[in-house]
Amino acid sequence: MSELILSRRRLLGTGALGLSGLVAGCDRINADPGVRGLLEQVGDVHRVAQRALIGRTALAKEFSAADMSPLFRANGSTRVADPAYRAELARGFAGWQLQVSGLVHNPMVLPMAALMALPQRTQITRHDCVEGWSAIGKWQGPRLSAVLKLAGLRPEARYIVFHCADLYGGRPYYESIDLIDAFHEQTILAWRMNDAPLTEAHGAPLRLRVERQLGYKQAKYVMGLEARSSLAGLHGGKGGYWEDVRGYQWYGGI
Repeated sequence: MSELILSRRRLLGTGALGLSGLVAGCDRINADPGVRGLLEQVGDVHRVAQRALIGRTALAKEFSAADMSPLFRANGSTRVADPAYRAELARGFAGWQLQVSGLVHNPMVLPMAALMALPQRTQITRHDCVEGWSAIGKWQGPRLSAVLKLAGLRPEARYIVFHCADLYGGRPYYESIDLIDAFHEQTILAWRMNDAPLTEAHGAPLRLRVERQLGYKQAKYVMGLEARSSLAGLHGGKGGYWEDVRGYQWYGGI
């Protein structure tokens, strides 16, 4: 288990790998409003403490090609059943477009060619899963900030929501981050992994890499970005699939 995750557990006592991991195995406890309230309080403390101690712009560790894992496990959804997605997959995503909506001055759709034409960032980083495993991989894509600058965020925007193509447990998969992480240098929309386009199992055609957070925040099969002022009223209202269903902390920082 990574030293960063262990440090996080020592700092808080519980976290996405502690209390949230325990709750993930017990739906009855997880449904208790008191437990959910405690999880939210722990998450808030963790977010404030980490950003105060480490800083908002501190970088996640980057590695060399020699450090890359021989096998990078595909986790969560590995196949999308949606007919529209399968049709695009068969065409190599030739007609796919990323939708950018919500609290932006310029709502837009961006084909893959437009994303590839933006300045690209390549980074070799470690993926730390809430289940306890880690892997090091190479990612390439434009910074999320570049896309948001093209769209022009309105002043009331506070969060970026990632709408995904897959259903998980019959529910739409989604995730969200705040603007601090959205504009972080290492937060990218990756279309390439280990020097090849993403496979379906790893989230083709596009996945989020927000390197200072745990693996469940790295949304796969991203179809759209939505800028919002609040997460209330969106699906379960907690900001992400695992946050809604299993009580994971919204901020999965490491």
